[in-house]
Amino acid sequence: MRLTVLITAFVAAFASAAYANPDFWRHEWPQTDFTQTTIENWSEVMSGGPPKDGIPAVFDPQFIPAGDEQNIGLREPVMTLEIEGQTPRAYPIRYLTWHEIVNDVIGDLPVVVTFCPLCNSGVVFDRRYDGRTLSFGVSGKLRDSNMIMYDRETESWWQQALGIGIVGEYASEQLTQIPAWMESWEEFTERNPDGLVMAQPEYRRPYGQNPYVSYDSSHRPFLYSGEEPPHGIAALARVVRVGDRAWPVERIRDVNEITEAGIRISWAAGQASALDTRSIAEGRDVGTIRVRDQAGNDLPHDIMFAFSFHSFFPNGDWMLGQ
Repeated sequence: MRLTVLITAFVAAFASAAYANPDFWRHEWPQTDFTQTTIENWSEVMSGGPPKDGIPAVFDPQFIPAGDEQNIGLREPVMTLEIEGQTPRAYPIRYLTWHEIVNDVIGDLPVVVTFCPLCNSGVVFDRRYDGRTLSFGVSGKLRDSNMIMYDRETESWWQQALGIGIVGEYASEQLTQIPAWMESWEEFTERNPDGLVMAQPEYRRPYGQNPYVSYDSSHRPFLYSGEEPPHGIAALARVVRVGDRAWPVERIRDVNEITEAGIRISWAAGQASALDTRSIAEGRDVGTIRVRDQAGNDLPHDIMFAFSFHSFFPNGDWMLGQ
């Protein structure tokens, strides 16, 4: 990781140690109801550096035909959404790396597409809750290195990896996760030649570049002080989370496909890591994971780092095949 990122981490960690409590955050978030929260240990909440909306979420994204896209490398990762009756859509990680949240509507379905680079967590949720359609932004806060989102309607805080409210009116409430997956641009276009891809946002960002160079080969997560994963699993090893179970990607890669607990998980080469080299397109091959039930239907899941699974699912099941 770059020296500037490390310096930012040190400064943020120092500030967080002094100010990570609800009284401090109330000054920055006067509209948030801090009397409602699931957080027991406020030292877990840190500033990631940028302020509220300092990482700008995308609203009303524009799309172009997949065949018209000329800038995305074939191996670059995209988040794929294939909703029945709608044209498949790809959300390039080259954009999500710099925006982390995209609020979109597909047909009649309002969705929020999210990616937390520090946890490699890429998940999509239905934005509807309790009769209201929420719109999400980036709070600038982290909890155990995972992005805290907020909704603009109530300024409640939400844990990105879980889709669960942690502070405010929606504390303890959970969004519905929608089946989506991360795959290479080439895989998306081969399956969906007439699909749509999110157009480049109108911001000045070095799209296609990774600001966390060599992050996923580091020994320690960024802004994380929790426990290491058990079973000798590296903190930044990728795991497939389905519910409260985690399968190490390395185990699946070795055999290409595993069927356990009524779930079929497959691995195929060809997708670049978004957190390796400076150019995302040149990242090492981490492969594409697909998760389906016995009938072949795609299931909600996440490809997250092992430390993040252990943090949010301390009693989760590690599917080690032993």
